[in-house]
Amino acid sequence: ILVYDQNNLSWSRSYLKFIVLQIYNLHSTDFEVHRNWLAITHSLPVSRWYHENTSEWTLDYPPLFAWFEFGLSHVAQHFDRNMLQVENLNYASPSTVLFQRLSVIFTDVVFIYAAKECCRCVQEQKGSRDVLNRPSFVLAVLLLWNFGLLIVDHIHFQYNGFLFGVLLLSVAKHLQSQHLQGALLFAILLNLKHIYLYVAPAYGIYLLRSYCFTQDNKDGSIRWMSFSPLRLLALGSIVVSVCALSFGPFIAMGQLPQVLSRLFPFKRGLCHAYWAPNIWALYNVLDKGLAVLGVRLKLLEEAELPRASMTGGLVQEFQHSVLLSVSPSATLVCTLLSILPAVASIWLRPCGARGFLRCLLLCALGSFMFGWHVHEKAVLIAILPLSILAVESREDARIFLVLTTTGHYSLFPLLFTPTERPVKVSLMLMFTIFSFTALRKLHSGQGPLLRPLEVVYLLGLVVVAIACEVVFPLSPWQQRLPFLPLLATSVYCSVGVCYSFLRLYVRLLQRDDKPKQL
Repeated sequence: ILVYDQNNLSWSRSYLKFIVLQIYNLHSTDFEVHRNWLAITHSLPVSRWYHENTSEWTLDYPPLFAWFEFGLSHVAQHFDRNMLQVENLNYASPSTVLFQRLSVIFTDVVFIYAAKECCRCVQEQKGSRDVLNRPSFVLAVLLLWNFGLLIVDHIHFQYNGFLFGVLLLSVAKHLQSQHLQGALLFAILLNLKHIYLYVAPAYGIYLLRSYCFTQDNKDGSIRWMSFSPLRLLALGSIVVSVCALSFGPFIAMGQLPQVLSRLFPFKRGLCHAYWAPNIWALYNVLDKGLAVLGVRLKLLEEAELPRASMTGGLVQEFQHSVLLSVSPSATLVCTLLSILPAVASIWLRPCGARGFLRCLLLCALGSFMFGWHVHEKAVLIAILPLSILAVESREDARIFLVLTTTGHYSLFPLLFTPTERPVKVSLMLMFTIFSFTALRKLHSGQGPLLRPLEVVYLLGLVVVAIACEVVFPLSPWQQRLPFLPLLATSVYCSVGVCYSFLRLYVRLLQRDDKPKQL
């Protein structure tokens, strides 16, 4: 995928050749989602964008992404004008598929550039001719050949590469001490996809503490007299300007409440149709187990229990049978409590941009663990930035291997057809083998990277994969319990994600980094 030439990284076209082979492959409902958004933004006036509901896949991204779709639609009309008609539901002509696939490939240029900038931020080992001993090369492969991003964007179909490119570019700018540029990029990102609000606390506290306050005391505590109003004004101007450009037209039309109702649809339920591997998957299974046990012990009446809608694969609200039902406000409180120590850490003892990056990871995983209606794909918000720390630190590499293996495997159910099975298995094997090999070599000389129990847990994924992908389709349970493979995958992977979250927090508390000034 990558060719390393002395001090320069150049990307070959092998990556694009593989993507071309997948252009007409099967795709998910997200393909129709974005086709519908192209039609809405192209065919309707701006005043109707967030009111249109002909399709069930209504526009529910921030306005800046709507303008992004509007721009794409003007190119799309040269491929097939019929795709831009709102009433053409589930329209997928060959020209439409070709355009949408090419649009993802083209916008991946942002991700490639961001990966290159991130590679400039890691320290190289002097005198090494082996590319696997060069952190920049390993990081480039971990980012550009990321298994999860590849299947989510280029097979399942979404535009996450473009969005993650903006995120990584923002992180790189902070690592390069270009903080206003980093803030501008993140403000743009928030107005492209609001899921990144989860990591906004890391940005806000970091910039306030380490950019607006220009000096620390000798003991690392804050020097209040060093506060710079001009720097705060500059940051505020950036955020307000970007939000004004994005939301301004809708505020002027009095449609802000309507836009916000689309962005935050709390009636969708605690869990997505396919449970994300987080704490709520464990909570749901525990509730189901207690309900079954209660019925068998005649402590509960089966007829009085709520229907098992939470294991039906549907996006809807449901009530737990035994445990307390979880509300959106409860998930918000849990999320805030989960990220509070990380945010407090970069306020009380700032450790430079890498301390910010570590806080960003914990905010991303904390929201993934405890958020409301979390999508399984959101785990990539933590996996991709963690790649930067993994090539620099042995302990972070250990966490990365556990998180990336379980997080990536949790995406397997997104590709569920027989023709896609060999593709996803071979791609994940290649990425996983490279990750383990490259990081072990990069951090060689200090014993094995993983602990025995971690190895046993990861090998258990093989057992889960065989049971879900091979045994279950041949069993009579396929008709009676169709959601069982999804449940097993989510619950097993939840253990690995929870473990990685706790290990990242232990890593945060064990750091002996001295406070650093920017």
